[in-house]
Amino acid sequence: MACRRFVWFSAVALLPYAPFVASQGSTPLPSSFPHAYPGQPSGDFSPAWQKYFQVTTKLPNVTFPIARSFAGNLPVQRAGHPNNTLFFLGFEQSTGSLTAPLSPSNQEPWGIWLNGGHNGPIRINGDYSASPNKYSWNKLADYFWIDQPVGVGYSTADADGYAPDEDQIGKDFMGFLGNLVKVFPSLATRPLHITGESYAGQYIPYILKAYFDMPNPPVKVEKIAIGDGTYSSEQIFELLPALSVLETYPQIIGYDQDVYNYFKLQTDLCGFNITLTYPQHGIIPDVNFTFPTERFIPWKERLSRKSFMKELTRRTAEESKSIALRKREAREAERELYKRDLSLRANGTIDPWYGCFLLDMFIDYAINYTFPWNLTDNPGFSFNVYDIPDALNPKVTMDASVFMNDSRVRAAFHAPTSKDWAMSFDFPFGASKSINIFNALAANATAREVGIVLFSGNDDSLIPHRGTEVAIQNTTFGGVQGFTRKPSTPWNNDAGQLAGVVHQERGWSYVLFLGAGHLVAQGAPVSAFTFLREFVLGKNKAGLVTTSSSGAVSVVGGENQALSGIIPGPDPIYYGNGATQSTYIFPSATRAAWKTFIAGQQAQPTALLETNSTNDAPSTLRYSRFFVLLAAAVSFWLQL
Repeated sequence: MACRRFVWFSAVALLPYAPFVASQGSTPLPSSFPHAYPGQPSGDFSPAWQKYFQVTTKLPNVTFPIARSFAGNLPVQRAGHPNNTLFFLGFEQSTGSLTAPLSPSNQEPWGIWLNGGHNGPIRINGDYSASPNKYSWNKLADYFWIDQPVGVGYSTADADGYAPDEDQIGKDFMGFLGNLVKVFPSLATRPLHITGESYAGQYIPYILKAYFDMPNPPVKVEKIAIGDGTYSSEQIFELLPALSVLETYPQIIGYDQDVYNYFKLQTDLCGFNITLTYPQHGIIPDVNFTFPTERFIPWKERLSRKSFMKELTRRTAEESKSIALRKREAREAERELYKRDLSLRANGTIDPWYGCFLLDMFIDYAINYTFPWNLTDNPGFSFNVYDIPDALNPKVTMDASVFMNDSRVRAAFHAPTSKDWAMSFDFPFGASKSINIFNALAANATAREVGIVLFSGNDDSLIPHRGTEVAIQNTTFGGVQGFTRKPSTPWNNDAGQLAGVVHQERGWSYVLFLGAGHLVAQGAPVSAFTFLREFVLGKNKAGLVTTSSSGAVSVVGGENQALSGIIPGPDPIYYGNGATQSTYIFPSATRAAWKTFIAGQQAQPTALLETNSTNDAPSTLRYSRFFVLLAAAVSFWLQL
């Protein structure tokens, strides 16, 4: 039985994590069902339900104007399961834009977001107050945030009606859309853009698969956009890119050249040293994964029975206490001993303690050796796999459950009373039948003219952009394998700032965000807003490869080789207790030595983003030898 992370939406909250869903053995599954509020129409769904679903009650703590919205549950039309529904929350771009009647001439785009929130009109802050998001995506189009699959968040499910696999999830979603367009008829013929992040890299492909399998689908999909997605194997999207993460943020290893060389050796030995060519020549083979040999890895057994994150919390709490009890001098001495041991182990063999879990290895290194991740003043986990520069510990509270379970919010959203909204629950998912979107759906997407947009945050260490680039180059679309030119075209956001890199060929787009991690719209809201307008809803041609009548190839917006490959992040690392208290930057001499060193190591050009600072304070180094139980590397969305 495989384990999946079922995820939630929220247009109102900026939670950085999706619900964690683990296998739960023989524990009975809960049964839930939608609630009939006063005024619910009878009969089949139709525009008459718009008035019922409209949110008319003032939301608590929301003292600012927001667009007209609609919320409630709609059945997924699965036979024998009338209580299987998906919960939606939709915001209009302008008054009446969502409730307009069916008209084929109405080609205004509309969108759906899966997995997480942080791009809706309401932000729930660390103190549980609410504030407006001026970069909410519904300002560009009618937009829906949806709790899915069935049983997640405020979506409901019969006890025996949970989705057994992703194929069923895709079919359920199409059934839900069939009812949604009955309530809002204009959506049936308007171009739909399905967007999401992380495990949406599995959800959206299966939704698109179900769409392609239908002779008469209820909607017209124009484009999909997936951010930091899990659309390939764990080795590719998470572990293979480890060295590229260290090249992006060498602060993780304290700019230590010996440590870098060790990781580079391990990358080679693990077969993670894949060379990308443009165009790519031949299929990139699967990577054979090597497990540690010096120890038993308990998570392999436990993940089928209990929440991984509960186990991680317990382990890190114990480790934090252990580190705090040890004298600083002892930890520093042990660090030097370990470094000597590290160099002795670089003998042409895979590290027996970590195997090819290279991401876990550098997390372990950072929280033991590298300031400020090794601070032990507070228990908890200081390394943020979603956003590398964030070393805050504890993190700022981001909990939408208080808001979502407020009785006033529940009633306003026509949400179920048979369950509470929660970030996580235990659920046994079916056996893995994971597909690779690129190989399975590329031909259909090309034939049906459905655009594919893949985007990544440069500060994400959980699913780094290198894995996305490998996946693109290993797929054939438009009759050619991968991109023919290396992505290197700059694009700017609405503030006139360099936002990242964009590349487009044959209906596929790749966008890299600077200054953003796994949660792009949270880390770079201005850039995300520009991106949605220009590259998802719009047809901005920046980065597009074109061929003239004479056969000359060019790229719209030009190519900047300094932006191809690895783009190091800025120098500062932020740390503190619950909020940004301090900024740490390594000594200028250390950074200068690293730049000289890495320039001789990398085959591709590197853009060095300078940060002016005179902060050359020495680093405090502490050590405690332990293995982080897959740490946050596997985290919430990983398919095991």
